[in-house]
Amino acid sequence: MPNWPRVRTWISTHQAWLWVAALGLFIDRATKVWALAALPEHPRPLAKYFWLTYVENTGAAFGMFQNGNALLTVVMIAVMAFIVWSWKDIVRYGKIAQWGGVLILTGAIGNLYDRITLGFVVDFLDFRVWPVFNVADSCITVGAVLVGVGLLTHSRPQQEKL
Repeated sequence: MPNWPRVRTWISTHQAWLWVAALGLFIDRATKVWALAALPEHPRPLAKYFWLTYVENTGAAFGMFQNGNALLTVVMIAVMAFIVWSWKDIVRYGKIAQWGGVLILTGAIGNLYDRITLGFVVDFLDFRVWPVFNVADSCITVGAVLVGVGLLTHSRPQQEKL
């Protein structure tokens, strides 16, 4: 049974994480719903090297593991479980690593939602020299960089209270 006073304290202490995660999920979902409705047959150039191009991605980054949706769903759940399980360790590496973990979880949830409900991930941000991606992918990438920076810039892990 959850310790509700402790849960409430954690939520009030970490409201910024929850708001950023909620905002990231909202923006990811809203842009994907828009892309599903507006882009499938009409790619839109916004600049010479930036287009909005609808792609149904059943694989991972850079076109790897195409048609591997079931495996990638399991991998995504495992990655999310690992981050939650190792959260106490991530916290010890400072705020930068913590924000990175929050962003990775946010992006993973956004893409996992697509994989489960649609059977593919909606990608639409197209720089023409890079694989097409979405807001959730951006959260995962920025989050991974932040976790890396946090790990590299803290020679000794800090002890922080959850």
